[in-house]
Amino acid sequence: MTDPLHIAFLLFPDVTQLDLTGPAQFLSRIGRVSYVAATRDPVPTEAGFAIVPTATYDEVDDADILCVPGGMGITSVIDDDRAMAWVAGVGGTARWVTSVCTGSLILGAAGLLVGYRATTHWAWHDHLALFGAEPVSARTVVDRNRVTGGGVTAGIDFALTLIAEVKGEQVAKVIQLGLEYDPQPPFSCGSPDRADATTRAIHDRHIARIAPARDAALRAAALRRGFA
Repeated sequence: MTDPLHIAFLLFPDVTQLDLTGPAQFLSRIGRVSYVAATRDPVPTEAGFAIVPTATYDEVDDADILCVPGGMGITSVIDDDRAMAWVAGVGGTARWVTSVCTGSLILGAAGLLVGYRATTHWAWHDHLALFGAEPVSARTVVDRNRVTGGGVTAGIDFALTLIAEVKGEQVAKVIQLGLEYDPQPPFSCGSPDRADATTRAIHDRHIARIAPARDAALRAAALRRGFA
């Protein structure tokens, strides 16, 4: 009997929980999922609740699929040598190296996206180039064994795309049906191309308030990690 796929998610403080829990719900249908952090202590998310890790860095040194979610905590992860060593180590041998939202910037900082096409949340899109990746505006991008998803809710589309790559389209369709993924958003403003100017301006002010040093922090991180 073939061993089940092992899917390892990086878990870190101030993770955007839906970046992790959305794809995890889908990917758990095709394998065994580990939620990996520095310790087994509960990890606070941006949403105000904590997620309990199932393993530590020392307990997971490989996986079939590595998945890195995003969130406001990514710059702290990029500054954490132990976390980055774990991402680089597991990503270096994984069959599939993947991310959701700004998790792709962690992959990039770990040197795992150099020369690969990738995406991330639209508001952070240009930062991918800092780490040697080719930014692509898309909901999900597949480049060889790298699969990256856009912002937050794109994690579900990402998961289905990845499942189709790994297990085939029919498996992905059955999982989509079973989890009733049939989105019908009440407003057509889920991307900057469709949002009206007022909504975009309010969003931009919000981001400037909650992440005022984002650009400088990522540029400094790129230099620290050896990217020009």
